[in-house]
Amino acid sequence: MPLLYSRKQEKKVKVIFNNGLLFVEKEDGKQQAFPLEWFPKLLNATDEEREDWVQTDKGIHFNKLDIDIATQ
Repeated sequence: MPLLYSRKQEKKVKVIFNNGLLFVEKEDGKQQAFPLEWFPKLLNATDEEREDWVQTDKGIHFNKLDIDIATQ
């Protein structure tokens, strides 16, 4: 199960892709799961595109794909 971190800034969440799901784990240990079929661009993305994300006030933004996922 690959763990993907952006090198641009320190993250307070973990982003994990596994079995067709996107898992977002917050620093308090709570985890949310999102089916990748909800985000076709993310489903078909390369590892490089999936690794290029930033944490925002409302969730996660995948830069190269221009996708926002709210985790609030």
